[in-house]
Amino acid sequence: MATENDFWVFGYGSLMWRPGFDYLDARPALLRGYHRAFCIYSFHYRGTRETPGLVLGLDRGGSCRGMAFRVRLEDEDAVRAYLDERELDSYAYVARSMPVEVDCGIVTAYTYVADTDHEHYAGDLGLDRSAAMIMDAAGTAGLNRDYLINTIRELEREGYVDAALHTLLERVSRLTGEIEAGGGI
Repeated sequence: MATENDFWVFGYGSLMWRPGFDYLDARPALLRGYHRAFCIYSFHYRGTRETPGLVLGLDRGGSCRGMAFRVRLEDEDAVRAYLDERELDSYAYVARSMPVEVDCGIVTAYTYVADTDHEHYAGDLGLDRSAAMIMDAAGTAGLNRDYLINTIRELEREGYVDAALHTLLERVSRLTGEIEAGGGI
């Protein structure tokens, strides 16, 4: 149950399967007003300067299903510091506290939205260009396409299907030769 003695974090990408901090509880959550999009260039974790990758950001419009992590209030400063170092270092994000819906009501959760004025903000590159970048890119955290696959798996583990991510994965799979044009994954 949510209390005023809790600090919440909303994850919509790698934070869902690799939060990197201790938490008391994790719950499926819905954020309205933003959608999950591969709209941020990655030059380190999922790509390089020579072969940039794309990572997820919260871009304006729509809604986004993810995970809300409940953290002890006394751990808030340490968790914020960890997340800010992880998410704000060389990425086009702005930290925000936003209302998210969980099964126990609406809670205010700390999260990161895309900074549309940042040089690493890619915006909507279209399906073909995004798929080509994701297929080709790898960085210190591994293959860019693994980031896409892990996001889809985590969402499905919670019972959600993100049609846009599935369409992107299908296009990436065609480029890798894992499926034939017109076939399934």
